[in-house]
Amino acid sequence: MPRGILLTSDLPQLQNLIKRDPVGYKEEFLQQWNHYNSIRQIFQTNPDEQAKHFRELISFIAQVAPCYPKETKDFPAQLSNLLLDGNAVLSPDLRKNLVQNLVMLRNKNAITSIELLRTLFPLLPRTTSSTLRASIRSTILSDIRNANTPHKNHKLNRAVQAMLFGMVEKGMEAEVVGDKGKAKAIKPSHDGLASNGEEAMWAVVLTTELWKKGIWNDSNSVSIIALGCFHPVVKVQSASIHFFLGSEDDNEEDSDDDDIPDVKALQHRREVKKKTRSGDKKIEKTKKAIKKKKHRKAETITANFPALQILNDPQSFAEKLYESLNKHDKRFSLPHKILLMQLMSRVTGAHKLSVLPFYTYILKYLTYHQLQITSILVALAQSVHDLTPPDCLSPVIRKLAAEFVHPGVGSEVISAGLNAIREVCRRQPWAMEEDLLGDLVEYRKSRDKGVTAAARGLLQLYREVNPGMLKRRERGKEASKAIGAGTQPLPFGHSLKPAEDIEDLVLLEDHLRALRREEGVASGAGGEDEDDWKGWDVESDSSEDSSDGESWIDVDSDGEEAFEVSDSEDEKEKEKKREREEKMDVDEDDREKEEGSSAARVSSLATTKILTPADFALLNDLRRQAASSAVESGTGGKAAKRKLAALEKSKSTAASQGNLDSAFISELDIIGPRKKSKADYAERIASIEKGREGREKYGSMKGKKKKETPSSSTNREKARNKPIMMIMGSGKVRGKKKASLRDKQVKLRRHIEKGKKAHH
Repeated sequence: MPRGILLTSDLPQLQNLIKRDPVGYKEEFLQQWNHYNSIRQIFQTNPDEQAKHFRELISFIAQVAPCYPKETKDFPAQLSNLLLDGNAVLSPDLRKNLVQNLVMLRNKNAITSIELLRTLFPLLPRTTSSTLRASIRSTILSDIRNANTPHKNHKLNRAVQAMLFGMVEKGMEAEVVGDKGKAKAIKPSHDGLASNGEEAMWAVVLTTELWKKGIWNDSNSVSIIALGCFHPVVKVQSASIHFFLGSEDDNEEDSDDDDIPDVKALQHRREVKKKTRSGDKKIEKTKKAIKKKKHRKAETITANFPALQILNDPQSFAEKLYESLNKHDKRFSLPHKILLMQLMSRVTGAHKLSVLPFYTYILKYLTYHQLQITSILVALAQSVHDLTPPDCLSPVIRKLAAEFVHPGVGSEVISAGLNAIREVCRRQPWAMEEDLLGDLVEYRKSRDKGVTAAARGLLQLYREVNPGMLKRRERGKEASKAIGAGTQPLPFGHSLKPAEDIEDLVLLEDHLRALRREEGVASGAGGEDEDDWKGWDVESDSSEDSSDGESWIDVDSDGEEAFEVSDSEDEKEKEKKREREEKMDVDEDDREKEEGSSAARVSSLATTKILTPADFALLNDLRRQAASSAVESGTGGKAAKRKLAALEKSKSTAASQGNLDSAFISELDIIGPRKKSKADYAERIASIEKGREGREKYGSMKGKKKKETPSSSTNREKARNKPIMMIMGSGKVRGKKKASLRDKQVKLRRHIEKGKKAHH
């Protein structure tokens, strides 16, 4: 048989030979290439004809394409067109084969990442196979991750972000027709194709995944998801909002973790049932899956800053959120409206924005019987800041007091209302009215623990921020002293103090000065200056050095007098500098002693040194140490304790959230402390069973352990030891009292005869 016929009938053998000698087998390859083009034309008219042979030819050409780049330059584009244009008529096997070959061409550097991703992105919403969809998703994520390792590939990132932005923007002009946000039909978009938001959903999911893995952390990726918050499909909106809120979305299709079974349950079942090899393999596979899941979580990198901080134009973003909330109030379901409220409140509080119509809109939801009222109260409190006008908040405070704080509701409702009012007034104290405050703080005399704690929290807040609104007997010792000294609360819009210094920066300055002194003592006088000037000494211009070719070269000064610097003059300058610094340190120490604690010292460290993140971390540690010392010595009072608690709380928060966590609250802050509810039947039984653990079976141990010969007591012993009052009403005792003389004689005779038999 001729070689050509033999090779054309065995494609794997030809593939192996071509990889070894591409030049020698070029004719055989061209023969197969022409055969591929012929079948491809037939396939476009009749996809079912020779489908298996067509897959084999595609795999063969994809394997050897790098050997003939000129001849196969159009091959990747042909595969891409087959996938995108004929996706509906392709069989699942052929579709999978095309995707695998495109990925292989990318791995062989036959195509670029952008060319591959331009094909894979449109396939995600079109494919119906969950396996292929998961494969495409993992391929996209891994390709972008590899392209950004170890350095960022800005060109690829911009191109991919533009594609994702277009996927979200594609359906923005469509309208959703449905009830409560459920899309029944969508009008065609500008390109004439109907879409249910799948493309936008995948764009949001992929961007979120890349953000969580730390691959993308710029404003462009945030802008993609910010656009998704206004998409007409509610599912896309929900996923985008959950990204900004930092919570997991129920609609996200990443449910692989739920499919992993429990290892302990499998091992227990393994011990009970029949042992087989398949069972062992299943347990090992489960262990590997759990290990891989933990490794994947460990690799997840937290972003350096929250997405809320790098929003583009947050004021317009918050206003659009309110417009969407107000416009679709009838169409959106309550949980989705609460999501919009929470996101808008976080953006408003983080950037100190003003969306004043929101406080009028939220009034209709402030009733104690409203569903999910605690989430609504959290959104209300988070939207308030020190620049929110008090006039807009006063109706909100009055509505909260009228609906939640009165004797006609339960104690839990009252405590929630008081806590909500306290959180709003903590951010804007001028929203409270004096008469209303006096009525609210009277609830501190309540018998309920939660109500008392909430009212005392409100009282303590106004003792700190504006004690003049309280009655004289309610102000407390410290607040009364402050009012007596003439201290007045700051009006609305005024800051506590001008931005002239960083808080407690003097601690860092003193710490660095102490370290400098210790280093100077350890290295001797002038040690720091010697280190600073090391390598900067000017060489002497002697005759010995001038003859050397590596010495300084004299430059003609055109008649001017030459400038010379000697070592002796250099030493004098260093000595003078050292004396000046020592004098400045002594003068500064004397000035600090004279000032004492009467006036606050302004640090000049920020104007002389660029503060690094390590410096701020050290400053936070110094703040905690100073607060702890003040608490231990008792000089700071309750204020020092509160400051120490706040610093410890800020230490435990994640670094990725920055300073935004202090502005966010949870539902537990609104509910407040509650007394323990009465246990139900299941809880009581569980408590009883827990008390029986570690002891023997319950019952009397008198006859089993307290006798020399362990045995149980008889019924006669039990009857003899019974209390008299327990047997007074028994039939046996009453029968003795009612017995006749004849019965007593018969009983006595039996007793005598029985005694005689016992003696014999």
